[in-house]
Amino acid sequence: MNLNQPQIEAVSTTKGPLLVLAGAGTGKTKVLTSRIVHIISQGLAAPQQILAVTFTNKAAAEMRKRIGEQIGDVVNNIWVGTFHSIAAKILG
Repeated sequence: MNLNQPQIEAVSTTKGPLLVLAGAGTGKTKVLTSRIVHIISQGLAAPQQILAVTFTNKAAAEMRKRIGEQIGDVVNNIWVGTFHSIAAKILG
């Protein structure tokens, strides 16, 4: 995936929390999906240890699709969803 230098830094930063704050169309979803794939491929976390939360079903579906294109069916072990759907999953 083609990433610029700040995006590469965000993807490769794996110690501690990371805030990705940017405007529309700047590649946030690309950074987040690349970071998840990087973390899994480096063995830093198993897919079932990852939680990716977003605001819309469309964004969640796009994240799941992009991750799945890179890691295959293992994406089904990652919790990807909206705040509401994840909360319902936890409470259910």
